[in-house]
Amino acid sequence: MGVREVYGRSDYAIIGELVEPGTKVLDLGCGEGLLLSWLKENKNVNGRGVELSGASVQKAIARGVSVYQGDLESALEDYPNQAFDYVILSQTLQETRHPHKVLESMLRIGRHGIVAFPNFGHWSVRWAHLWTGRAPQTELFPHDWYDSPNIHFLTVFDFEALARKQNWRIERAIFLAGGDQVTLFPNLTAEVAVFLFSRS
Repeated sequence: MGVREVYGRSDYAIIGELVEPGTKVLDLGCGEGLLLSWLKENKNVNGRGVELSGASVQKAIARGVSVYQGDLESALEDYPNQAFDYVILSQTLQETRHPHKVLESMLRIGRHGIVAFPNFGHWSVRWAHLWTGRAPQTELFPHDWYDSPNIHFLTVFDFEALARKQNWRIERAIFLAGGDQVTLFPNLTAEVAVFLFSRS
């Protein structure tokens, strides 16, 4: 059974396909360890996680995955260079204080980075902003501006521009809308972007 059928997350499904079997994986902001647990059982990975919420850490440990409780941005400093094959950051990049530093650290401690984030360039976000004249509230971004965990608003184009500037190699780029992959005008049509990237 695929990871999407188990957990209903299309980004997890893509990440599950990208990670090679038998590799070392670090999942940043891993929540209750759902993805790590699936990767351990189905891909035989040697997985670790970092999660801020103590309750989520307890649930992850109960699932049989190794998770460290802490802030992912400070935790990254504790890992040695190239300690992992993959470092995953799914649906959390836009909540980090220093996203550029986080991405650089991911590539320092891992051979590959996998990042998934909501695309703030999606047409529904643009339309909500244009139509209401207020901070967009959509199905993808349901929070009020003052209650949102999102502190950085990036699009597909923004990440690609940063990758070019930093000379990172984008190995795969997968764009999702409603759980399906989209290829046409992804900066406009994708709700979620997933990138597999590494140093050139």
